[in-house]
Amino acid sequence: EVGADALGLDWTTDLSLARYQIGDKVALQGNMDPCVLYAQPERIKTEVKEILKAYGHGSGHVFNLGHGIHPTINPEHVAALVDAVHAESVQYHQ
Repeated sequence: EVGADALGLDWTTDLSLARYQIGDKVALQGNMDPCVLYAQPERIKTEVKEILKAYGHGSGHVFNLGHGIHPTINPEHVAALVDAVHAESVQYHQ
């Protein structure tokens, strides 16, 4: 009702609940704890899968970190995040 196109969420917000409450009124952006990028790539991929599953099928989700990236993150872990989002989101956002 305020004219926004998207609502930014941090990682403490239940994405499936936010989607239920907001519906398709605006896009939802965010929802991964930036500290997950300190984990190994396989754990990062698991978190990506969980977030995408929480949003579910359909458009309107902008995958993003909950509040940005820490400067000490290994760039390879960022690449693992991007690769996982590209690979896993296809089944939800066609």
